[in-house]
Formats: sequence, C-alpha cells, structure tokens
Amino acid sequence: MASSLTKDSVRPGTPGSEKTFFGHPRGLATLFMTEMWERFSYYGMRALLPLYLVAPGGLNMNAGTATAIYSVYLSLVYLLTMPGGWFGDRVWGPRKTVAVAGGVIMLGHLTLALPTSGTFFAGLGLVAIGSGLLKANISTMVGQLYDGPNDPRRDGGFTIFYMGINLGAFVAPLVIGTIGENVNWHLGFALAALGMAVGVTQFLIGSRHLAPHSSVVPKPLSAAEKTTTLRKAAFWAAVALVFYAIVGFSGHYTLNWILVPLTLLGVIIPILVLTRIKRDKELDRAEQSKMSAYIWFFVAAAVFWMIYDQGGSTLSIFADSSAENSVLGWSFPVSWYQSVNPVIIMALAPVFASLWLALARRGKEPSTVVKFAFGLILVGASFFLFLAPLAIADGGHKAAALWLVAIYFVQTCGELLLSPVGLSVTTKMAPVKYASQMMGVWFLAVTAGDATTGLLSIAGVDLNKTGIVALEATLAVVAGIAVWMYRKKVKELMGDVH
Repeated sequence: MASSLTKDSVRPGTPGSEKTFFGHPRGLATLFMTEMWERFSYYGMRALLPLYLVAPGGLNMNAGTATAIYSVYLSLVYLLTMPGGWFGDRVWGPRKTVAVAGGVIMLGHLTLALPTSGTFFAGLGLVAIGSGLLKANISTMVGQLYDGPNDPRRDGGFTIFYMGINLGAFVAPLVIGTIGENVNWHLGFALAALGMAVGVTQFLIGSRHLAPHSSVVPKPLSAAEKTTTLRKAAFWAAVALVFYAIVGFSGHYTLNWILVPLTLLGVIIPILVLTRIKRDKELDRAEQSKMSAYIWFFVAAAVFWMIYDQGGSTLSIFADSSAENSVLGWSFPVSWYQSVNPVIIMALAPVFASLWLALARRGKEPSTVVKFAFGLILVGASFFLFLAPLAIADGGHKAAALWLVAIYFVQTCGELLLSPVGLSVTTKMAPVKYASQMMGVWFLAVTAGDATTGLLSIAGVDLNKTGIVALEATLAVVAGIAVWMYRKKVKELMGDVH
C-alpha cells in the first residue's frame, strides 16, 4: 500500500517526500482539492444548464435548442483541452496555466450568475475556455509529484486524485442543483463561482508543495514563434469580429450563426487531427498500424459519448417534463440525477479493478477491444431501456424515477468498461512523435460525439422521440458487435500493445 511507505523509501529531494496526504506528497492534497472544487463548480453548473435553458423562469427555450447548446458547450470543453495543453507546454507552464484557468472559470460562473440573457453565452464561453486550460494541465502536475513513472506511489496518487473528481461531481448537483432549482437559478451559478474561488485560493496557498518544475515552461516559444502566433490569432479574431458584425448589423443574426460553426468544428477538427497523424510519413510501419487500430477505438468512443453525454441533456429534460421525481413520496430536484453517475463510479470502480486483476491472474481478462465492444453494447442497452419510460410518458403518465436511475446505472457500467481502458490504450498506442498530444486526441472523441448530438438537435431532430432513441441504441449495439467481430483484426493492428 502507498500509505505504508516510509520517508526513507524515496530518494532525498523527491518533491513532497514529507508525504502527509494518505502517504503521498503534500502537493497531492493541493491538486486533489483544486480538482474537487473545479469539478464541483463544473458539474453543478452543468446539472442546472439544460433545466435553466428550458425553464419559463430561465431562457424558456425549446428542448432541441437547449440540447444543442448543452452539447456544443461540452464539445468545446474537450476541444479546448488541446490548446490548453499547448499553453502549458509552450507559454505559461502547468502551474500558472491552472491558476489562470481557475480565475477564468470563476469569472465565467459569475457572468452566468448575472440576471441577463445577454451575458449568459459569454459566461459559458469563459467556463469552457477555463476548463480546457485546467483539464489539460492539472493531471500533468499530479505526475510531476512522483519520482518518474516507476514510483510505486504513482498509480495510487492518480486513484486518489480521481476520487476528488467524483467527490466534487457527486456533491455539486445536491448543493448547486437544489439552490438553483428551488431558490434562484442565478444564485446556483453564483455558488459554482464560489466553489471555484475556494479551489483557486487553496491552490495558490498550497502551490508551494507542488513540484518545482511545475512552474517551468517545458518548450517555450521563441520570439519568432510568439510573433507568428499572435499575428495568426489576431487575424482570425478580426475575421470573426468582422463576419459577425456584418451578420448582426444586417439583421440576419440568430443563435445558429454561433451553434452551427462550433458544432461543425467539433466534427471536422477531430477528423483533421487523426488524418494528419495517420498520414505523417515520419511514423514507422508499426506506428502506422497502431494508428489504424486506434481509429477503431476513436470512432467507437465517439459513438459512446454521443449517447452517454445525453444523460445530462436529453434524459434531464425528459425527467423535468415527464418523470415522477420522487421516491417513496419524497420529492427531489431534477438536477440530483446527475449525482447518480459519480456515486456509482466511486462504488463500482474498485470492483471493476479487482475483477480485472482476478481475471488477469487466471489469464482470462478480456482484451481492450472486447471491453470497448461491451461498453458500446451497454450504452446502447441503456437507450433501449429508455424506451420504457418514453412509452409510459406517451401514455400520459409520469415515469418512475427508478427507470432513470437504472439507465444511469447501465451507462456508468459501460463507462467503466470503456473510459479507463481508452485512456490507457491511448498512452500505449501513441506514436513517439505525438506522445504528449495523444491524450488531447482522446478527448476529441468526446468532442466529436457531443458535436454530433448538437448537429442533430440544430437540424430539428427530437432526441426524446421513441424512434430516434431506438435508432441511437441500435447504432451503439451494432457498433459494439462490429468491434467484437473484428477484434482479431484490430488486435493484429495493435502489434505489441495488449
């Protein structure tokens, strides 16, 4: 166990070798709390977002527009992890980037808390930018606390860090959701800002316990690169400003002028990034083969996230209008459903980890491909299960809350099969040239999935209709079966990666 290590078991000078946080470097406590409060603010606001968009006391939008906005917002958060990582590597270093990111997120939530619709989308944009900057760099700093990849405490440290994510995600809807729904929407958004303020404050106070090289810019931009980057950024900003000024002053502006380009970017950029890596002539034959296999995982993950992330939009909007949100006569806010996933993850993640270890000892652990296949099948099964409460609602009745809990349970089991495995296989299959970029590529699968949901909503597709839900469920199950049928081919392409 990591907590049984003594001071003498690490080299002198190892960052944080005082080890006062569950046997780990003290800096882990700082990063744990930062991530917990950031996730508290993120998931709290996210639980309120679709409900606020459709509420008569909110923006009073239709379900399709609300789902599109929610999906575009999620796709942006993950799309921006790549430039967020670039800032950490080339401009500010991880520590400064995380500190600035926290401030941007806090400002975004404060902007959302203003009781005017005009500032709402600016607030969403700020939260997305800050989240992209923070998400890409805070995990890097966790790794920097340890004495290289072989430090025996490293995996345990990331496990504790992961628990901070889920703890924040679990508590947030219970606190922010309750205040937002039952007291005042904007007060709920303000609470999210307060949570991030606490996170930033303790990060700044506790940053002295972080690894010294977390302040170092690994590959700083040269003067020429800075000039070129600023010129390009200024050019595209000017193009966007002029374009939207023309559209606005001509009287043709609608919300779709923002939503459509962003959703298209969410689909096109992942394709372009994968194509660029796959066609890179500097990759050797083995790396090219692994990238061919990785495309299977990427597409499968995009299909998975397209359905999974509707748990916060399609399912939430359905629960708001068509579910009996009570258990044994005790009513609860709709946003509380968003706490189901993190509490199931905290309960089942150790079970799944133990199961894989037990099967591995017997030589029976399923391969990565098989886990992916069953993850897809499970997320498809969750939407087949969704057909039951849809049918109940079509009959003029309210669906029981336990139907929705069952859907979230099945989806979470699928997540535990696919998400950790996807993170692991991404690091294993990354070409040497793109080793530091591939984690951003993995997050682009989330971007592609959420952007697809956004495009469907913008096109007027009602995602709460039985036919569409059945079609999405079938797509996921068929994709899972296809991955399983071609598992031997994919494993051959993976080469020495298991």
